[in-house]
Amino acid sequence: MAELARIVEGTGLLILSDEVYEHIIFDGARHESMARYETLRSRSFIVGSFGKTYHVTGWKVGYVVAPAALTAEFRKVHQFVTFSTHTPVQHAFAEFLAEGRGYPELPAFYERKRDLFLRLIEGSRWKPLPSRGTYFQLLDYSAITREPDMEFAMRLTKEHGVASIPTSAFLYKADAPLVLRFCFAKKDETLETAAERLRSL
Repeated sequence: MAELARIVEGTGLLILSDEVYEHIIFDGARHESMARYETLRSRSFIVGSFGKTYHVTGWKVGYVVAPAALTAEFRKVHQFVTFSTHTPVQHAFAEFLAEGRGYPELPAFYERKRDLFLRLIEGSRWKPLPSRGTYFQLLDYSAITREPDMEFAMRLTKEHGVASIPTSAFLYKADAPLVLRFCFAKKDETLETAAERLRSL
């Protein structure tokens, strides 16, 4: 954060900060929001997601926090991007927020899911990469095959019934590592079945 503050100092640069996983963080780590630092807060659009926080990602309801002057400009753009969000859901989120419901328990909830998934694949040829916040686990599969990630992900789905996301989908110029992304925000039984299939490789 100090380095980012140094980079933007004396410039007109604005920051778009994706903080949708702000409440999903593990291992005692603290979410480092732009809002914590005055020099960054004053030039930041901080994006949050009720969908991520309250397990309803398909509802596509989020929010942006910014200084008043930036918010005024943001609204000019936003009015042409979306027209409305259904009212009952907005009231429900407002009630949950007012009562402080749901989000304080998220770190422990997802950390337990992550730890369970990692325990279940112990001893396999999959190598976990550190995951300290999100509900996805990256797994290195280089000890299993040298197939490109897209090909291996497709084969894994078709032949073993386990879905994953190739990391190449998130890259622009860099070559994709032999890594797949797995969602552990599932029922324990689903994780157990998936891990059993992954261990067989």
